[in-house]
Amino acid sequence: MITSPFKTTKSEEIFAAAQKLMPGGVSSPVRAFKSVGGQPIVFDRVQGAYAWDVDGNQYIDYVGTWGPAICGHTHPEVIKAICEAAEKGTSFGAPSRHENVLAEMVIDAVPSIEMVRFVNSGTEACMSVLRLMRAFTGRDKIIKFEGCYHGHADMFLVKAGSGVATLGLPDSPGVPKSTTGNTLTAPFNNLEAVKALFNENPNEIAGVILEPVVGNAGFIPPDGGFLAGLRELTQEHGALLVFDEVMTGFRIAYGGAQEKFGIRPDLTTLGKVIGGGLPVGAYGGRRDIMEMVAPSGPMYQAGTLSGNPLAMTAGIKTLELLRQPGSYEYLDRVTKRLSNGLLQIAKETRHAACGGQISGMFGLFFTEEPVHNYEDAKKCDLTKFSRFHRGMLERGVYLAPSQFEAGFTSLAHTDKDVDQTLEAARAVMGSL
Repeated sequence: MITSPFKTTKSEEIFAAAQKLMPGGVSSPVRAFKSVGGQPIVFDRVQGAYAWDVDGNQYIDYVGTWGPAICGHTHPEVIKAICEAAEKGTSFGAPSRHENVLAEMVIDAVPSIEMVRFVNSGTEACMSVLRLMRAFTGRDKIIKFEGCYHGHADMFLVKAGSGVATLGLPDSPGVPKSTTGNTLTAPFNNLEAVKALFNENPNEIAGVILEPVVGNAGFIPPDGGFLAGLRELTQEHGALLVFDEVMTGFRIAYGGAQEKFGIRPDLTTLGKVIGGGLPVGAYGGRRDIMEMVAPSGPMYQAGTLSGNPLAMTAGIKTLELLRQPGSYEYLDRVTKRLSNGLLQIAKETRHAACGGQISGMFGLFFTEEPVHNYEDAKKCDLTKFSRFHRGMLERGVYLAPSQFEAGFTSLAHTDKDVDQTLEAARAVMGSL
């Protein structure tokens, strides 16, 4: 934990040097702490539920490399499997048995997936599935939801969440209007808005893509009937339903949000957990749709490092660990204690707050009213969250450096970790 006073001298020196070498000093925008103020912490190592920075400060980590570390950082069985695989080669550029093993595990677990294609990132998975939606339906337009983030491909940078929301960028320079002209948007949890878009664009919409549980505008679950309503609407209009489960896949249930809520989409994107901490992505779905993908069909998509043997191995071992009895019950119990505790402390210290959790995913907003969509999330007290974030950091708790990001627990988080986190939260909220 943090020893007083809180020192970040080495982090500051490294970040100052990084700003001369990389745009903003980071490889991904949210890491720069722009929305919470102050300098980012430079990590040195991670293990289990903890992270250590270059100044020697230890943190309870609720970012978990943005979700993949569901078994805890550097799980010994995962590391052992990666090391053994690395001795055979770090990249093949050719088929490997590991692809078959992980593909079978994904197909067995995720209700909608009959065939799967591995790629290298969530962005690549979503970009590929968009092309597939259009190829299969012969239509160009898609519907996405405000605040839902599907990677940084041009056609998705319309009212996106994640780093775009963090930095206050409505879109992005360099994205032509012609590229986003076929991207329609609606508020999350608003079926009537989706109905209107289908009525205004008859026989033109290829499909609807969404995070079934939003994690890139903060943690926002679907209202009752919303996902089922989307399933009915897409079927009625001959469009496809796509769940972006890069974040929720194997996190809120072994079979993802579609297992949790009992809704089967046509296509699904995955990432994070299925790589066990290494770069990976995937998309899959109905066999008749997936057979459009080259070389089976005419829709082209490829990747030199796709199916990388190290990523496949890490993913296989991670899913094996998650299949052990009681894994998801444990995640749910620990995360519920954390989430309920934070809300109770906010109430006791007279701070308006709302939030919740599903399995190992959670969120907290400083706002009076419940949050159902991105517009609601934007009404939260960002200044208060920034001060809360800094206070927690100084007490050894590492939260996502943005109000517009979900938090994550792991199988390595203990009741003691939760107790220490709530103790820190009580002190910080009491001083806000």
